[in-house]
This record gives sequence, structure tokens and C-alpha cells, in this order.
Amino acid sequence: MLGSIEIRKISAAQTWPLRQQVMWPEKPLTFVQLPDDKAGFHFGLFVNQELVSVISLFIEVNHAQFRKFCTLVPFQGQGYGQKLLQHVLDFAFTHQVSSIWCHARTSACAFYLKAGMQVQGEKFIRSGIAYVRMEKHFYK
Repeated sequence: MLGSIEIRKISAAQTWPLRQQVMWPEKPLTFVQLPDDKAGFHFGLFVNQELVSVISLFIEVNHAQFRKFCTLVPFQGQGYGQKLLQHVLDFAFTHQVSSIWCHARTSACAFYLKAGMQVQGEKFIRSGIAYVRMEKHFYK
């Protein structure tokens, strides 16, 4: 059940502990820090004031990429991630990008398909995990 929800911009540093905990718990905090974090827009979804989901968006000219999107395990499957993703899709659209993309873990493809994204290209492996590129095009 969805609690009191707030989505707001946060700093890159605020995303790091959650990124590490959910995505790479066995790696040091520096592993989840991106060289271009300072250039991105970072969003957090808070439930009853607790940060439970983060995503980072990088806009270049008319295309955008989101990275390091994750939700705390106890909050997964409850619609929080979809709300945060929709917020970022809307944000990108209002910044007049023509498309948005990500490298999705293949285990999460259904989640992104539900948001209107499509698989582009072949599966690849990075750090022992299978990924695929997923995209959404905005038609104005």
C-alpha cells in the first residue's frame, strides 16, 4: 500500500547509499558513484519521509539517459518505482528530449515495458549481470 509520497530533486551523494545497498551491496560506496554524477539530475522518492527509491537523469542535447535506478527491497512491487520513473519520463519530456534510454538489467525488462519502453539491441554482460538497452521515444 502506498504511503505518503513525495518526489523531489536530491544531491548525487544522497543517492549513493541506496544505490550501493540495493544494486551492489558487496562493493564499496565508490563503485556506485558515476564520474558524471555532478552533471545529472537526481531524484528521490520518499515514503513517510524515508528515501526509498532513487534515479539519476543525464540530458545531452535532445536525448536523455537514466542510470542507477533502484528501490529498497521492502518497497519493491508496490508502485513506488513506477511513480518515480513516470516522474523522470515527464521531466525529460518537459525538457524537450526526443528520447530517453537506459541499460536495464534483463530481470527488470517487464517493469520498463510497462512504462512504455522498448528493447533495443542485444543483451550484454557487465560485471557479471545481463543488461539490455531500453528506449522510449517522445513524439510531439
